[in-house]
Amino acid sequence: MFEQIKFLEEVREAPAKRVNVVSLKLVKESSLLYKERSVMSPKDGYELMQLFLSDKDREHFIVASLDTKNQPVSINVCHIGSLNASVVHPREVMKSAILSNAASIIVGHNHPSGVPEPSKEDIEVTKRLAEAGKIIGIDVLDHIIVGDESFISLKEKGII
Repeated sequence: MFEQIKFLEEVREAPAKRVNVVSLKLVKESSLLYKERSVMSPKDGYELMQLFLSDKDREHFIVASLDTKNQPVSINVCHIGSLNASVVHPREVMKSAILSNAASIIVGHNHPSGVPEPSKEDIEVTKRLAEAGKIIGIDVLDHIIVGDESFISLKEKGII
């Protein structure tokens, strides 16, 4: 007990800690015209993702934030990886969705090999993202993997 009191006295004598006061906002880098207006199917999701993912020499992981009518409100390149890997963390994926006031998201990445077959890691990260989305109230509608002129929807595969 004496040690706890001594510790508390030492803490009280420590100098004050400065805490930063911050605000957060999204910064619009550019915009694009999306003819379909809303994403209603995996093919629509693929067409949106393909605008950002075709012809990339490394894996790019993107997040499309959607409103309550499944209309894209923002698109964020969340991570750029190597030739065959991209480290994706739910915290980074959900950041732009939260700041965009998204009701749901569609995520996607490319396979520079041209073969869109999902890896074990693709499936695991999709499940983690869906779980994180449930916790914070942002549905993960699909994970689209883009290859050469083809795609795979993990929603259609039953993974989400």
